[in-house]
Amino acid sequence: MKTNVIDPTSWDDDARIARGIKLRQQATARRARLLKHVFLIAFSGIMLYPLLWLVASSLKPEDQIFGSLSLWPSEWRWDNYTQGWNALPLSFTVFYKNSAIVTVLSVIGNLLSCSFAAYAFARLQFTGKTLFFGLMMMTMMIPYHVVLIPQYVLFLNLGWVDTYLPLIVPRFLAADGFFVFLMVQFFRQIPRELDEAAMIDGCSPFKIYWAVILPLSLPAMATAAIFSLIWVWEDFLAPLIYLNDINSYTVPLALRLFVDQEGQSAFGQMFAMSVLSLVPVLLFFVAFQKLIIRGIATSGMK
Repeated sequence: MKTNVIDPTSWDDDARIARGIKLRQQATARRARLLKHVFLIAFSGIMLYPLLWLVASSLKPEDQIFGSLSLWPSEWRWDNYTQGWNALPLSFTVFYKNSAIVTVLSVIGNLLSCSFAAYAFARLQFTGKTLFFGLMMMTMMIPYHVVLIPQYVLFLNLGWVDTYLPLIVPRFLAADGFFVFLMVQFFRQIPRELDEAAMIDGCSPFKIYWAVILPLSLPAMATAAIFSLIWVWEDFLAPLIYLNDINSYTVPLALRLFVDQEGQSAFGQMFAMSVLSLVPVLLFFVAFQKLIIRGIATSGMK
């Protein structure tokens, strides 16, 4: 009987070959990760360059803002911030206060009205529910400029022009279909057994909304709040149309006053105030970042 004898040296050869293949695969994976990180860093630099240029320009002398490609200021002009704060006929504190009033009331109005409408579409049953939801979704496809003139005529007849009412009241009427849709998607994922258990305990639909749905919807509410804050705080067109008195100007309108069409424009001071105008939005986003990411991920918007 003939037996096969296995050469032990062949095991070492196979192990070396396998180890070589594994090392090559690891090297290829490292190169791929390195290239990916280089690409992401370069792409991030391109995306962040306008913001870095804005910050750098706010610290440069007037004659170096557009005359130099370097981001690093040759002369640090911190007084652009102090001079810009008091450069206009009114202190920038007034414009910050006006923007804060409009933004806070608008955010509260959006959260209340849009959550009410979303709760009705997501949890209640009523005649024409599908039709009304479809009409609401259609409003998201209508450009703002299409309804601009009819809205202005309406608010003019109501005597609301040159007040904050045209900027705030529509927010309390669920005028932003995007936020309604966002919350509907989130509310639909909440188990209906919670509603049934609350009804057995004697809760009304409003009590279910207030005590059950809202506490479980903090991520969606935070997402709607941050988007609403960004859009209202940075809105330029609506305040430009409805506000005529400088005492009522918001921050975007105040920034426009730094650019004089007939005289000299103070770009350094304007960029300094532009940097400060970003601070509230950044602080709000940092404070509620986790809730915002959870809200986008769990509401079907991802």
